[in-house]
This record gives sequence, C-alpha cells and structure tokens, in this order.
Amino acid sequence: MNSRLQPLQAPLVENRLLRALPIEVFSQMLPQLEEVVLTVGERIVIANEPIPHAYFIESGLASVTMAIAERGTVEIAVVGRDGMVSTALVLGIEHTPLTVEVRVAGRALRMGAGALRQAMAQSSALRDILLRYVQVVILWTSQMALANRHHSVEERLALCLLLASDRLDEGRVVMTHEMLALMLGMHRPRVTVALHELERTRMIVMRRGQITIRDRLKLVELAGDSYGLAEAEYERLIGPFI
Repeated sequence: MNSRLQPLQAPLVENRLLRALPIEVFSQMLPQLEEVVLTVGERIVIANEPIPHAYFIESGLASVTMAIAERGTVEIAVVGRDGMVSTALVLGIEHTPLTVEVRVAGRALRMGAGALRQAMAQSSALRDILLRYVQVVILWTSQMALANRHHSVEERLALCLLLASDRLDEGRVVMTHEMLALMLGMHRPRVTVALHELERTRMIVMRRGQITIRDRLKLVELAGDSYGLAEAEYERLIGPFI
C-alpha cells in the first residue's frame, strides 16, 4: 500500500465514530493511531487477504465493493468521516470477500488490527459504538441493494451523490464521470446522460471533474425510499455524521 505516514495531530479529529467516544477511551486509543494520507485508487482492504489495519476515515471517500462475475464489481457501501473499515475486524474476522478502494483522496487514522481487538476488549464503549456502526452499515447496504434492484439510473445517481456529499465538505463532489460509473457499476455514457438530466432539472451544477449539489431536497425526493433510513439510524445510535 502507498499510504504515507504523518504525525498524528490530536485531539482534533473529524471521524464521527471517534468523536462519539468518551474522551478517556479516545485518549487510550491515541498512542495506537497514526495519520495516513489516502490516494485515489488505493486499496486499503483487499478481498480475501488478511486485514492488517483498521482505518477511521478523516476526510475523502472510500468505496466498498464486491466482485460479481457477470457484472465486474458492484459497490455496496461508501465510507467517509462517518465510519471505519473494515467492519469485518469489529466482528473478529481477519479477511473479507470485499475490497475497499479510495475514490476521493483524503486522510485516515490507522490502527493495527490487533490493537483494535485489544481496545475493544478493554472498552465496552468502543465496542458498542463500533457494533452500532455495523448495524448502520447493514442498512446502508440494504438501501443500495434496493436502489440497484428497483430504481432508475437517475434515482441511483441521486442516491450516490447524496451519500458522497454527506461525507464531503461544501456539498461538492469532486469525481469524474468514469469514477461515478465505477461506483454505480454501469457504463460511463449512461451516467453522463443521467448527470445531464439532473443538471437540466437544476438539481446539480457540473464543472470539469466537480459536481455541486444545487437542490438537495429534489435529490432526496428523487432518491426516494433508498435514502434516509440508515442516516436516521446513524443519528439515533451514534450521533451526527454531517
């Protein structure tokens, strides 16, 4: 992996899971955390290989994907400052059939898998927060499965943009059409047509490599029942993530 280590500047953290912890629990974890830079295309979890580290995302966006023979790869979740990878470690699993790849460059606080297991054994507060997060991730994957099965390209794109913008700053999604196509598991021309339709109806504004949310309420309405349930559950179980 090509993560570049940086000295950890604590206690200022952006990760919402770490923010939800009692200060004494975070302080105990602090010596085990190191700040790393995440680059676009970097795979921080590789399918079916041992998971050496947990990553608490501070900024940027990572995509959790599954390989499917007839469709290539399919995205099943996105992770930003709201979460961590891999949730397999929370469940005591050492490897997973899922891959996690960075889509938008950023930073993360990285912790060894063994150190995370030890910290969870020592702190019920940490264990509870991470298990609650697993519950929310299950709901997020359910939302995406619903969208993939029943929704139009435009509806799926609306969901994708909402999930990304929730985890990034200023309502902007810095992402190419090709990257969005990878996340949606479809050909780029279909995504481009759908983007132009959202722009025509004044939901977004596109610039080269950047999409700005213009009318969030319209996007939420378009995404329909595939958006909102997991977000509300996150707020209920963990706290604010925006």
